[in-house]
Amino acid sequence: MGKSYERIDGRLRSFIEAQHIFFTATAPLDGDGTVNLSPKGLTGSFAVIDERTVAYLDFAGSNAETIAHLRENGRITLMWCAFDGPPNIVRVHGRGVPVFRDDPRWAGLLAHFPAIDPTLHGLRAVIVVTAEKIRDTCGYAVPFMTYDEDRSLHASRFAREDDESLDAYFRKKEHVATSIDGLPGLPLPLPPLPSSAARPQGASLAAVPPEG
Repeated sequence: MGKSYERIDGRLRSFIEAQHIFFTATAPLDGDGTVNLSPKGLTGSFAVIDERTVAYLDFAGSNAETIAHLRENGRITLMWCAFDGPPNIVRVHGRGVPVFRDDPRWAGLLAHFPAIDPTLHGLRAVIVVTAEKIRDTCGYAVPFMTYDEDRSLHASRFAREDDESLDAYFRKKEHVATSIDGLPGLPLPLPPLPSSAARPQGASLAAVPPEG
């Protein structure tokens, strides 16, 4: 039996933070547009900012569908499944915004991800999601699966890139600056990645001015 929640806290927050993978779903406004569903992993790349706000790091890849859809309409759903322990599925339906490297909120947001070195994975954005509806369901049909470890391939691939070569990589990909359906994706040229010294420990999202 599904249950709705007003906030992300307690057992719900603990469950979300314990999962090693979650999924994001977005879509363009065009009814004929391409719905996107993406898996998100890497330990430490997801954070609960407050009771109704979550965020995750968006790394280098061959597409930027989530970014494009959020820039157009902001709609997003996040989903977590229990692959061990009691069966459970949690969905957060809300509005998301991609925060890019040159945004004044960047440094404050990165403080919520102390376990991640932003230079290793070609970090290009922080996706911030404000929850509008929070629900869980039974998950009885989700199989048991065992987590072994994070793959090292993504870090080993992109750790050798600097800002200039990463920008060149994105420009070569057909669906990074522009989505599959022709929507604006990742803004290029890629701004330089601020030094780690620009990431104040313990900074609060509330202390950073909202997007104008």
